[in-house]
Amino acid sequence: MDGKHMQIGEVAARTELSLRTIRHYDETGLVVPSARSQGGFRLYTETDVARLMVIRRMKPLGFTLDQMRDLLEATDRLDTGAEMPTGERENLLDRVRGFEESARQRVADLRTQLARAEEFAATLGERLTSAQRH
Repeated sequence: MDGKHMQIGEVAARTELSLRTIRHYDETGLVVPSARSQGGFRLYTETDVARLMVIRRMKPLGFTLDQMRDLLEATDRLDTGAEMPTGERENLLDRVRGFEESARQRVADLRTQLARAEEFAATLGERLTSAQRH
């Protein structure tokens, strides 16, 4: 191995994703390993790890696999640096902006849920403290 490729175990450790999850993303075509060893083992690059990190960040926000695929396709196309018609580039940028807006909204919703959960936990703590005094 030339140091540019990593086996799935190292990728799992770096991304904090399970081997099963990484294999699932391969099977669904979200992150296909860049190469295979002579023994058939999946080999990943830094680019593959970056893709997995995007997915890892999208998952807790409730994005679907299709949405993840859509974002990755848009960013892949933008990252090629290839010439494309202005309309296509603007369309891709709009797609990415839509994901950014959606992610920001989901983060705000999660903050609200967290605040409510913290209030609830504090209320229970106060009840316990009160009940223990009596």
